[in-house]
Amino acid sequence: MATITFDTHKFIQTLQEAGFDPKQAEAVSKAFREATGEGEFATKRDVELVRQDVRELELRLDARFEKMDGKLTLVQWMLALVVAAEVVPLLASLFR
Repeated sequence: MATITFDTHKFIQTLQEAGFDPKQAEAVSKAFREATGEGEFATKRDVELVRQDVRELELRLDARFEKMDGKLTLVQWMLALVVAAEVVPLLASLFR
């Protein structure tokens, strides 16, 4: 996240020049800092980096799902062969 620098001293001076007494100026400065979360904001670049990370994860997950799909297809064929190997002799013995 980007950090936006905030010159509290200059802010307090500006408030005092506008007629605030020092205590009021410091209180307003503190309230402003707290309201803005110390100036931590996500920039467009930060958001784009997160989007890029999400896209990369999505591609990796897609690749894993494709790999698992191939393995499941193989297991299905193997299971079909096992069932056929068991059922064919059983059926042959019934018709003798």
